[in-house]
Amino acid sequence: MSKHFVSIATFSILVGLNLQAEVKLPSVFGSHMVLQRDHANPVWGWAGPSEKVTVSIADQSHSVTTGKDGAWRVKLQPLKVNAKGQPLTIQGSSNTIQFKDVLVGEVWVCSGQSNMAMSVDRAYDPDLEILSAKYPLIRLISVPQVGTQEPQNDFKGEWAAATPETVKSFSAVGFFFGRTLHQALDVPIGLIDNAWGGSAAEAWIRRDRLTKLPAAKPYMEQWKKTEAEYDHEKVKAQFNERMEKWEAVAAAARKAGKPVPRRPRNPRNQMTGQHRPANLYNGVLKPTIGYGIRGAIWYQGESNSGRAKAYREVFPLMIQNWRDEWGQGDFPFYWVQLADFRDEQPEPVDDNWAELREAQTMTMDRLKNTGEAVIIDVGEGRDIHPRDKQTVAKRLARWALAKDYGVDIVHQSPRYKSMEIKGDKAVITFDHVGAGLYSFDVRDPKGFTVCGEDKKFVWANARISGKNQVVVWAEGVTPTQVRYAWAVNPVCTLMSREGLPATPFRTDDFPMVTEGK
Repeated sequence: MSKHFVSIATFSILVGLNLQAEVKLPSVFGSHMVLQRDHANPVWGWAGPSEKVTVSIADQSHSVTTGKDGAWRVKLQPLKVNAKGQPLTIQGSSNTIQFKDVLVGEVWVCSGQSNMAMSVDRAYDPDLEILSAKYPLIRLISVPQVGTQEPQNDFKGEWAAATPETVKSFSAVGFFFGRTLHQALDVPIGLIDNAWGGSAAEAWIRRDRLTKLPAAKPYMEQWKKTEAEYDHEKVKAQFNERMEKWEAVAAAARKAGKPVPRRPRNPRNQMTGQHRPANLYNGVLKPTIGYGIRGAIWYQGESNSGRAKAYREVFPLMIQNWRDEWGQGDFPFYWVQLADFRDEQPEPVDDNWAELREAQTMTMDRLKNTGEAVIIDVGEGRDIHPRDKQTVAKRLARWALAKDYGVDIVHQSPRYKSMEIKGDKAVITFDHVGAGLYSFDVRDPKGFTVCGEDKKFVWANARISGKNQVVVWAEGVTPTQVRYAWAVNPVCTLMSREGLPATPFRTDDFPMVTEGK
């Protein structure tokens, strides 16, 4: 009896060891994926300790022996574009995995908050966009929303071709961006969507990097306090108490034939949410870091608008953190500037959304291989989620096509270069004007304000002068400073003749609404 018991136990151990030794890969690798062309793509996973793993694709094969922890990693030799699909084979001691229909092309990460997460079925013309989404060489994968302080090495997801069924719930900006690249370049496109609505920039950054940033200190300290005081059981008990009260009221309402009040919303767990510093870096980004990509597109900022001054430092840190972790050098990173939103203001006023846009623009001067898609003309005053995601994607695609694929195309919005005061007028010179400046809808551009020594801004008149200058003035004011489109929802009409709106700016450095935040 004891011998039989020992043999079963021994067998169980051997089976367990064998299962542990099976070669495995994270879900970012799989059938139908796209590998980045002309790049030494890393491939990694796990197997048993000191186990030989061989990775093969096309005419190349790479072997590696795992360490004590069973982890392994190889780098493929750069591959040329392949639109026909081929297998990628991973062989271990006890099993072999073969991924089918692997393409080689261009891979982009699509990240940010709700305006990046907003799906195709919520954008303009969703019926037509979904109906026509038949692109077998565009491949999509989405990363689930997991917020945690513990670094994750995998996620649940799989690659799929772009079809009417798969695109409807995929990022609209991401898909439209990828579609434009695919149509222009005629190569396979891989898109990794990891956006999370409402997410703050600091949630996408390693915690140890954030704690060293003085600009982040105020809200890092607040989070430290929140974490120390957070009592999940207390929150749960309070919710259960509210539910009991609601159930009693609801029962009485039903009995009386009256409308049932709305059910209490489940409490949001701040510890696993999209605002806590490093939560999304660990739970959403980390499992994909290292996968071969061309670059990233980003649409976020609304959740940081109350901390615009800090965003000047936090946003560049986030980009640098990603680049450092990815190990691909200064890969391209292009973002969307905040759109116009809420009510138009009758008089010039300071606004934190204007300050956040300024912080976004400043990042282009801080980091190379970055770019900004200005969309001050496509927002919706009553909706923080404008539906025109096609225009947004095209403006991002202009950056990629011009900077990364050598296409001769205007890609940057006109941007303030310098100011010269001439008597009672200010002459503003712009860079990146394309074929020249143009005022949409009206002859003379709207959206400018000026101030004198009193620092009180008033609406200004403006006229385009030559190809790249605008003359600005206001009756009774000797101008010292000029602002353009400096409002949450500005009335502004200046653009390049290619249709790219001028970048909002100010010449002054007066104290900010979000000073110290």
